[in-house]
Amino acid sequence: MSFSQPNSLLPVPLGAFEVPGQRFDEMSVSSADAEDNAPIYFSLVIPTYNESKNVKAIVAQLSQLLDNKIPGDYELILVDDDSPDRTWEVAQGIMADYPQLRVMRRQEERGLSTAVIRGWQVAQGEVLGVIDADLQHPPETLLELLGEIERGADLAVASRHVAEGGVSDWSVVRRVLSRGAQTIGLVILPGVVGRVSDPMSGYFMVRRDCIAGKKMNPTGYKILIEVLGRGSIRWIGEVGYVFQERQEGESKVTWKQYVEYLQHLLRLRLDRWPVGRFFRFGIVGFSGVFVDMGVFYLLRTVLGLALTRSAILSSEVAIINNFLWNDLWTFGDISKRQPGNRQRFKRFLKFNLICLMGLILNVLLVNLLFNVFAVNEYLAKLIAIVAVTLWNFWINMKLSWRVTDVQK
Repeated sequence: MSFSQPNSLLPVPLGAFEVPGQRFDEMSVSSADAEDNAPIYFSLVIPTYNESKNVKAIVAQLSQLLDNKIPGDYELILVDDDSPDRTWEVAQGIMADYPQLRVMRRQEERGLSTAVIRGWQVAQGEVLGVIDADLQHPPETLLELLGEIERGADLAVASRHVAEGGVSDWSVVRRVLSRGAQTIGLVILPGVVGRVSDPMSGYFMVRRDCIAGKKMNPTGYKILIEVLGRGSIRWIGEVGYVFQERQEGESKVTWKQYVEYLQHLLRLRLDRWPVGRFFRFGIVGFSGVFVDMGVFYLLRTVLGLALTRSAILSSEVAIINNFLWNDLWTFGDISKRQPGNRQRFKRFLKFNLICLMGLILNVLLVNLLFNVFAVNEYLAKLIAIVAVTLWNFWINMKLSWRVTDVQK
């Protein structure tokens, strides 16, 4: 690949964080090289901030490895966030020695995840990768990752938590924080975080067509979670590596990164929920509160039934109310494709079974609050309704009509 201006900086893409499909950047190549206008195999993005002491070493090591593995069929794209130590300038100064190196200087945007995507947006590769510039990611692991892609993987991840993986000299606190963050991810986004052993990894490669055209909205440092959450990833390969201690420069891990990680998880969680259905389900659930409380008052005060019996019957009436409205309105588009009383009864049974555990929880909470903590019986019932409504919403969104939708 020959560039018309070998020491020029790459323009920074604007607009949405969306990786284009396979293409070739005509602006970066002279007309004399038109016959070579074909996509390359591998593009590796190196996001940097104050890494001037490490740039020469990382570029030299990566170039040597890739020149032996895929000579002339790769590019290194260093994306710098306008470092005060002028990392971008150091990288620009060695471009003549490394013709596969391209440099971008971002002056308006900040953040590792967005830097990676901006680099991928100008990349030519069929396979897109990312590696840190601080030499904590051993460059030689790249060859194993490329091997996973060659075997057919859509995504190849360098993991600290598989065979031959690990960390060098992490403190107990840092180990606990890392594992704790992963556990939180499994709770909030089990279908995303649970697909890999090391979702916090920042060292991986992915086939372009798995993320092309996907609108991304990353926060913080954990770009892998964004790729898993929004990409069309089928086969995942993992390679063990030992995370090294930084030799030059300062660590950028702060509490802010952990907060951004939580924000990222929650954003992906919310983005994966159908907002319209969520709103309608909430309204139906709110109507069930009034049905439940009204029937409970009728049974308990007017008819004089026992507390437990009144709680069970009023909850069941509310469940029936919620099912009818959800089947007609919240999931009406799905229900219409499964007409007939028999199909509706099946949906009702599934809905009711899922709510059964919530009903048991309702009764236990009412009795606990009323008999143990001496809370007013109506206040106890209201608290139980709120808790169980949250339970029913979460489980039904994941299991009830989701199953029906798959079987349509």
